Amino acid sequence: MPPPPPPHVITRRSVASWVIYDLANTIFTMGIVSLYFSLWVRDSVGAERADSVYGTITAVSMGIIFVLSPLLGAMSDRASRRMPFLIVSTVLCVSFTMLLGRIGTTGTIIAFIVANAAYQAGLQFYDAMLADVSTEANRGRISGIGVGVGYLGSYIAVGLGLTLGTEDKTRLFLYIALAFLVLSLPCFLFVRERGNPNPRPIFRLRDLITSVTDTVATLRDGTKYPGLGRFLFGRIFYTDAINTVIAIMSLYTVNVAIAHGESKVQGEKTAQLVMMGAITFAVLGGFTWGWLVDRFGPKRTLNAVLALWVVVFSLAAMMGLSSLPLWVLYVVAAGAGVALGGIWAADRPLMLRLTPPDRIGEFYGLYNMVGRFSAVIGPSIWAITAQLTIGRNMAPERGQGIGVLVLLGMIIISWFILRRVDDTPRDWVAMGEDRHAAPTATLASGV
Repeated sequence: MPPPPPPHVITRRSVASWVIYDLANTIFTMGIVSLYFSLWVRDSVGAERADSVYGTITAVSMGIIFVLSPLLGAMSDRASRRMPFLIVSTVLCVSFTMLLGRIGTTGTIIAFIVANAAYQAGLQFYDAMLADVSTEANRGRISGIGVGVGYLGSYIAVGLGLTLGTEDKTRLFLYIALAFLVLSLPCFLFVRERGNPNPRPIFRLRDLITSVTDTVATLRDGTKYPGLGRFLFGRIFYTDAINTVIAIMSLYTVNVAIAHGESKVQGEKTAQLVMMGAITFAVLGGFTWGWLVDRFGPKRTLNAVLALWVVVFSLAAMMGLSSLPLWVLYVVAAGAGVALGGIWAADRPLMLRLTPPDRIGEFYGLYNMVGRFSAVIGPSIWAITAQLTIGRNMAPERGQGIGVLVLLGMIIISWFILRRVDDTPRDWVAMGEDRHAAPTATLASGV
């Protein structure tokens, strides 16, 4: 019998490098997805068409990664390491982000679709690496630190807009891409993976078919993995609402500000300041919720976060539908920030709790697949709602307020679905699921 593999040592440098990547990719999602690309679309097609056009573009991008996520995850499980997958997806995202605004309207839309799909693909490899930089005892804390530090990347994205201005968005896209690339390098260089003790070929046709077959078998045999199917189904609804509100937050804020008498330029400045407020509270929320995950468990923590989202969406909808003063936007932003920090701090550890160790990539592919499915449906629902309201001459902020109420309904549905999910730690060896045991993990001093 071969000797057991040496323990996997988790170093502080490895943890810090993993956390910094969270900061790096947040620069992209805040700067491109949430802020400046939606404003570029608004400049290109007008305020009346911006919601429906941007919703459609985002839905197409998410549809691509929805199809590819499980396959990519299963392939990464077969590979000796996941890092090459993360590097390729990041470089692809950065390259196409650099093209935004430089290749005409159609070319820029295509470049955004590819860049966003590549970012989403990289995110699933990155999330799966949480298992490489944490143990069961500190997983919530490490995940929460990643969320908290990650949202500092939003300061960089918003700060670039405040410093450079939003008139030349092409230049903003370039700086955001470069920042993403540079801050990704520590993760590429210093994160120590556990490694796959039984790597298998991944690019042969029969291996791709096997990967697809494994994923289909997992979906069919959901009862073998207690709580997994219910969690993934419930996750569709709350990520649907949250990803959509992230994507449209800037447009909504601008429209509300204009309805309160501000000019377009003033409205864009207000949107940036509101975003800064949300980011500040997201940083604080990430650290706090991560501690709560380790203390009370990921499921109870997620329930509390969803309850907070109900309050946030209710108040946000009233901003567009009533004459609440503009300062209430900052209250909404604070609540949304805390809730954003919490959703990812609890969500990732809960998924790992439900995942056998040797199928992390495949199961995170499913995790991201349902997230991407929701990201297809969410913008589509938003676009339809906008067409039925704003498209029929309703004021933009009022139509968007109705859209937020639709998102609130999705949060409530998710809470009901998730009530019966149990996050009790699984004994995967006893269940026969740890088929290729990876080295055990030990913490370096101070981690």
